[in-house]
Amino acid sequence: MKHLSILAIFVIFASCNSTKDKKLNKGDYTFSIETIDSLLKVSEERYLEMSKTLKKGELPKTFENDTFRVSDVAWWCSGFYPGTLWYLYENTKNEATRILADSMTVRLKAEMNDRSQHDLGFILYCSYGNGLRLTNNQAYKPIMLKGAESLISRYKPTVGCTKSWDWGGKEKNWQCPVIIDNMMNLEFLFWAAKESGNKAYYDKAVTHSLNTMKNHYRPDFSSYHVVDYDSTNGNVRSQITHQGYSNSSAWARGQAWGLYGFAMVYRETKDEKFREHATKIAEFILNNPNYPKDGVPYWDFNAPNIPNALRDASAGAIIASALLELQSYVDTALSKKYFIAAENILKTLSSHSYFAEKGTNGNFILKHSVGHFMGKKEVDVPLTYADYYYVEALIRYKKIIQKIQNK
Repeated sequence: MKHLSILAIFVIFASCNSTKDKKLNKGDYTFSIETIDSLLKVSEERYLEMSKTLKKGELPKTFENDTFRVSDVAWWCSGFYPGTLWYLYENTKNEATRILADSMTVRLKAEMNDRSQHDLGFILYCSYGNGLRLTNNQAYKPIMLKGAESLISRYKPTVGCTKSWDWGGKEKNWQCPVIIDNMMNLEFLFWAAKESGNKAYYDKAVTHSLNTMKNHYRPDFSSYHVVDYDSTNGNVRSQITHQGYSNSSAWARGQAWGLYGFAMVYRETKDEKFREHATKIAEFILNNPNYPKDGVPYWDFNAPNIPNALRDASAGAIIASALLELQSYVDTALSKKYFIAAENILKTLSSHSYFAEKGTNGNFILKHSVGHFMGKKEVDVPLTYADYYYVEALIRYKKIIQKIQNK
């Protein structure tokens, strides 16, 4: 099928009717499969072009001040570029994309031995994990299992969580900091439990989730960014932020990580308490008076200059992907609500406001993400994880409407 131009896609979005107050039946959705395929095809073209900029050992990081910036393999985001390539390959079955995805994935091999960080799920599961799922390349499996072993080495039995950062002792007086982002890396441990037969991976992932639910969340189901634990007795020493506006604010990407993480934990455990927690996070986000109507959140729900605060496309993409999973686990009314909310986000991210024009943005797909506003790092720039979760959300959305059409 010949793909549509981006301009044509935007015209389609502008003319589509809302699915509000309808059940999810045939025709009751904004995106057609042709539209999704067109977005994914254009995204694939951008990512293939981006590869020409990379030298040996480099992975994309961002495009800032008209400069394409790269990372080494140890950067926590290094797995998102190959992971996005795998998702794009899943949709098009383009052999050139598969070859590139594999070549970018194997750059990360040495990270299987990295015990210095908790982000091995992002680095190895998003890359090798998607590659294994799509190609069944058995050479990937031992690398992943070794990586999961490295990740679980960071689990602290006294605390009942996987330690996030080794830094901060002198700077912040931290002993065992655990960040909400860490929920995302638990999927790697659940996979390892199934593949290795070692139930310890499963048990530790569940315990981490329970303690995060207990100590990271406020009564309104917003999340702290960082909980620092006493390394000797496991007591909570502080509940704070590192990237949010304040210790009491709701940093948008942190809320997105939690929503996605607990929906995933419910998938892996089928424990009702995790589904309930995920729905309460979703309700906090969607019903928040500072949540924009177009679905792409401000970088912090309590940023002082709302409505003039910067938006975070990465948080929006993560929320959309999470809602598309969560909608399949809840009752009809909530399912419809979450589907429509995710669709609204995708419509906004696929508009001129966020979807970059050809030849711009360093060939990243989305504009306007916020990495670390308070640290003045990666502010209002493209980011690899925004692209990854946007593409993942499009893939998930397509599978949902295909299922509806096949009823």
